[in-house]
Amino acid sequence: MMKHHEFLSKLLFAIGVFFLSTSYGQSPVALRFDPSKFVAQSQELNGKTIKVRAYEKIVYVSNPVDTAYQVMNIYIPEEYFNGGSINGYTAQTAPLFFPNKVGGYTPALPATFKNSPQRGPMPGGNQISSVLVALSKGYVVASAGARGRISPQGKAPAGIVDLKAAVRYLKANDATIPGDANKIISNGTSAGGAMSTLLGATGNHPDYEPYLKALGAANATDNIFAVSAYCPIINLENADMAYEWQLNKIHTFKFRGKEGTLDAVALKVSEELKNAFPKYVNGLNLKDNAGKKLELNAQGEGNFKEYVKSFLAASAQKALTAGVDVSKYGFLQIKDGQVQSVDYDGYMQYLERMKTPPAFDALDNSSPENQLFGSATVDKRHFTPFALHYAPNTLSSMADALQIKMMNPMNYIGAKGAKTATYWRVRHGAKDKDTSFSIPVLLATTLKNKGFKINFALPWDRPHSGDYDLDELFEWADSICSPPSPHWGS
Repeated sequence: MMKHHEFLSKLLFAIGVFFLSTSYGQSPVALRFDPSKFVAQSQELNGKTIKVRAYEKIVYVSNPVDTAYQVMNIYIPEEYFNGGSINGYTAQTAPLFFPNKVGGYTPALPATFKNSPQRGPMPGGNQISSVLVALSKGYVVASAGARGRISPQGKAPAGIVDLKAAVRYLKANDATIPGDANKIISNGTSAGGAMSTLLGATGNHPDYEPYLKALGAANATDNIFAVSAYCPIINLENADMAYEWQLNKIHTFKFRGKEGTLDAVALKVSEELKNAFPKYVNGLNLKDNAGKKLELNAQGEGNFKEYVKSFLAASAQKALTAGVDVSKYGFLQIKDGQVQSVDYDGYMQYLERMKTPPAFDALDNSSPENQLFGSATVDKRHFTPFALHYAPNTLSSMADALQIKMMNPMNYIGAKGAKTATYWRVRHGAKDKDTSFSIPVLLATTLKNKGFKINFALPWDRPHSGDYDLDELFEWADSICSPPSPHWGS
């Protein structure tokens, strides 16, 4: 039976989101796609002209809160209006590529086709946009904007609710929009990767229904076909423990233009968080490829640690096989062209620490995630009991339990009431220090243990970034979409 305070928390949270939707709302919007309202656009890619019909700034909910962000751009290859095909796809069978531009959980505009051939300022330089590549390979592209943490109406779960509403718009208009809305493949990086995983994990779950109804989302489902996520910043209420379990021995940091050495308080916080992580891991009851339970002892040692190291070793092996000189890394033991083992502590010295503890739920409420879990009246709130307990400000408050739950895909994978996507592709760079390696490893293992199809890797020497392997991404997407499958779950 639900406790009284839990019920009250859910009720107040639902009232709050309804208030935001109605008080900031605008005139009702008709949710019918008009195929005649387009602009012809074209771009060059590898000597080929990509011609599309561009449908931009489509408001995807009937009671929008913020039409600067609650809009979607849809790009459709011109061939599909002339009975043509691309890469074996037609107007009836083309998958829908659904990229988002969410970063740092801030508000995001939809991705565009014309005048923005490059993805944003990711480490390692610019590259061709996923929108352009997707269209060249025969995908219909639909990209939705979403609200974010910096405004009262953009607090969690606003961003994921917006993207769900956009999916519902696409499904409700499947008969008039070329492409197969039952083959939606989401894509995002960092917080956008988190949004992509949430879309995939939480399809049709009733937790989100009140918020979708308040916005006037289309009467359709919001489960998707597949997930592509780069370095997803997820599992936030457990990420602080994971970060310190990984980097507890690294006492220097470089973060947001600041660098230094952890002080006595930070070291104490790090130790306590590290010591709390094994209980979380052990409670998940996950199993390795041999069916053995993944565990850690009180000191943070165990086969789960070896399991994480195995992904790093596999990453180094792939790089070595591809001709990369990895012999310079002293933390790798290599024999006869094979990576034998990884010195974990040596690897962490190479990786370096980025964030001070706690990495996400800052004790002084200063992190972006604290703002994400704010409310209509409180800009920043804690989302872990640990940070609330140690908060220097006695006026600090805790986010709603349901709000916290709704932002973690781990809570919904294969859960009752959720239609979780079957296919997943997750990439987290082996030089990415924004969150612990264990976070994507736990995601991938949970998916695998629960019977979902997961393609997971830690690309060698890759920092926090995304969309860096688009050819491989679409090879994977083609492999799960071809030959065309029957409609399902609509």
